[in-house]
Amino acid sequence: MSIALAPRATNLKPSVTVAFMNRAKAMQRAGKDVLSFAAGEPDFDTPACIKMAAIKALANGMTKYMPTLGDPDTRSALARKLTIENGIPGCTPEHITIGAGGKHSLFVACHVLLDFPAPGQPKQEVVLPVPAWVSYAPIVELAGGTIVEVETTVATGFLATAEQIEKAITPRTRMVILNSPSNPCGTMYSEQQLRAIAAVIEKAAKTIAPNLVVLSDELYEKIVYGGIPHFSIGSIPAIAERVITLNGLSKAYGMTGWRIGYTGSSGEFGRAFTSAMGTLQGQMSTNITSFTYPAIVEALANAGPEVELMRQAFAARAEAINARLNAMPGIVNAKATGAFYAFPNVRAYFGKTTPQGKKIDSAMSMCEAMLEEAGLAFVPGEDFGGVGREHVRISFACSLDQIAKGMDRFEAFLRSLK
Repeated sequence: MSIALAPRATNLKPSVTVAFMNRAKAMQRAGKDVLSFAAGEPDFDTPACIKMAAIKALANGMTKYMPTLGDPDTRSALARKLTIENGIPGCTPEHITIGAGGKHSLFVACHVLLDFPAPGQPKQEVVLPVPAWVSYAPIVELAGGTIVEVETTVATGFLATAEQIEKAITPRTRMVILNSPSNPCGTMYSEQQLRAIAAVIEKAAKTIAPNLVVLSDELYEKIVYGGIPHFSIGSIPAIAERVITLNGLSKAYGMTGWRIGYTGSSGEFGRAFTSAMGTLQGQMSTNITSFTYPAIVEALANAGPEVELMRQAFAARAEAINARLNAMPGIVNAKATGAFYAFPNVRAYFGKTTPQGKKIDSAMSMCEAMLEEAGLAFVPGEDFGGVGREHVRISFACSLDQIAKGMDRFEAFLRSLK
């Protein structure tokens, strides 16, 4: 018996990041020697003070339903954080939404901002500098929008210019997505570059795209080490009320499994957006796990020293992997300055053959061969868009020792190609 499933599910492409991570884990469970650089997950444990705050709340019976977007104390703490640390004007607790991870908050936000067009009408457009995180495009498309790619390259540090973004905006543009520091590229925009982009947004909103909104994904904001201070585009008064800032606790605080994401905004549009987020989320997941709310407040207030130690570790790892990649013949690498990814260009090795006779003609075929023949798991860049098909993503959220061993294997694999 054959019963159809919804096309939105059957046509949806699985995450290549998750696929390679899961394959590496399966091989490791089978006893194979695999070094995995696939997961975008810090190897550090959640700081003890954060865990104890949740344990205490659980022990005290904080196990019931909570308001959909979070309790007042936690929303107030996040609003203070965005106001003081990020400089976002007019961000109040009423401008905060808390969801089950950054991906969930992004999913709900896109469904609040986008919709399917009436028959015969064009789709709303979302401008996205690429290469970009693999989930942006599928989520935008599920919400009824279409992606307009702005291509960047390793030579430009994978940074889109204000001029490129201006050319991509049309009367159909609903949203511009920015991600700084970047997954998968490991690079970030300077304040000057973001101010130039903000000027383009301000102009376009006054002329051709009155409903234009910026979604600024700042999940990696605390993992910076390249001399470029993190800057929130939502802090620029001229466009502040058009910016949705997306963030979470997963990366900076070693809390990936806690599933805590949030958005912040400002102004009247921000209030309307937050209200709509609450309505939609109320029909989906409602609130996140109740006893984790005190852990959020604790993280923001007292986990700063542990976050700084993690940042220093990532800085050392970035320095190590940058040096190794830059020394490999044919590999072209942009210096990692934020997050914990390297995204080198490997095109110089296309057309070669592995010792087992497999032809390397893409990032995908290279990653497949490396995993099977060298026990090395990188993520192929095809699904990140743009020039990603010539790149591999290497997550260095692992020890310096693993980085050294992994780069040795990578170098040996490249030398083995004929």
